[in-house]
Amino acid sequence: MNKSELLRTLTELSHEFGTPDYVKGGGGNASCKTEDTLWVKPSGLTLASLQPGSFLAMDRAALGRLFTLAEPPRALEGEAQIRNVMTMALKPGVTARPSVEAPLHQVLHGTFVVRVHPALVNGLTCSRLGAQACAELFPDALWIPYVDPGYALCMDVRRRLLAYAGQHGQPPSLLLLENHGMLVTADTADGIRAIYRRVMLALRNRYALAGLPPVLPVAAPALPIMVENVQAQLRDALCSHAAGIAYSGRFAVAPGPLSPDHIFYANSYPFIGEPDRANIEAFRRNHGYAPRIISTPLGVFGVGTSQKKAELALALAQDGALVVQLAAAFGGVQFMSDRAREFIENWGLEAYRAEQMD
Repeated sequence: MNKSELLRTLTELSHEFGTPDYVKGGGGNASCKTEDTLWVKPSGLTLASLQPGSFLAMDRAALGRLFTLAEPPRALEGEAQIRNVMTMALKPGVTARPSVEAPLHQVLHGTFVVRVHPALVNGLTCSRLGAQACAELFPDALWIPYVDPGYALCMDVRRRLLAYAGQHGQPPSLLLLENHGMLVTADTADGIRAIYRRVMLALRNRYALAGLPPVLPVAAPALPIMVENVQAQLRDALCSHAAGIAYSGRFAVAPGPLSPDHIFYANSYPFIGEPDRANIEAFRRNHGYAPRIISTPLGVFGVGTSQKKAELALALAQDGALVVQLAAAFGGVQFMSDRAREFIENWGLEAYRAEQMD
C-alpha cells in the first residue's frame, strides 16, 4: 500500500473499532507503519472522529531511540524521557501531541495496530483468573500482567514480545493486558478484523455458558420530578463539579477502580447513598476529590464540569458495571491495586487528556 491507502484503511479501522461496543470516550488507539514512518492517533481525539489527515507521522528510527536509553530509576524520569523522544520523533510540520502509546505501537510487528477495551474483553482482563482463562481460550495470545501505562508499559511489553518471539519463533498478534484491554496487530485490515471476531465470539460463548448476559440490566428511570430534585441536591452539594449532570435508572455500580480509562472518566470510586452536602463533603475528605458517579435509590448520576464529561462518566460507570458482571465467569472481578490507582490519579499525561475533553 502507498501512504494514502494506508491512512484510508487505518481510518476505516478506527471508525469500525471506535464505536461504543469497543471504546468509550477518547480511549483506544490505532496506528499503521512503513519501514521508516509510524502514523498514530493524536492524544485526546476519539477513534470515531479520525480522518486520514488526523494521524501523526513519526520517524521510527528516532522513536526507537527510546529503547536504547538506560531505564531511569524513577517513573517520572521515564515519563519525561518518553515525552522528549516522542517530540523529537515527530516529522516536520507535525504539532499535535502523539499518544503515549506510540513507542508501543512502534515495536509491534504488524502494519496495523488497533487497541481497544470492550467490556466483553475486560470481563476477562479485569478478572481474578484472567491469565488462566487467556491461556485456555487464546493460547496464541500474550498476556501482560498489569503495568502502569506510558513508559513502564512500553518497556515491559517490548521485553515480553522479544521473549515470546524467542519461544514461539514468531511475534504475537494478540495481546491481552490485565486491567487495560486488548491490542491486535496484523499486516492487513482483514487480519485485524478476523482476530477481533475470534476473540469476541469466544468470550460471548463463555459468558453464555456461565449464564451471564452481555448487557447490563438497568432499572426503569424514576419520575422526572424526583430526578430533578436529586439534580438540584447535587448542584447544591457539588457546585461547579456538577455543571453537567447525566442520569440513568439504577444499576450496580463498580465499587472500585477497574482500568486507567475508568479512573480517568469516572474516578476510582463512586459515591453511594444520600447525596446531601454533608455526605458529599465526607466523600471528598476521604478520597481527595469530588465524586463523578453518584449512586442513589432513584438511580445513578454522572456529574462533571461539562455535560459531555457528565455523560462520559455515566457511560464509563455503566461499562464498569458490565465488566464486574462478566468477570464472574472468570473467578470474579479484580480491581486495580492502590499503588496502580494512585499512579493514574496523579499521572500528568492523563491531566493533558482532560484538557482535550471539553
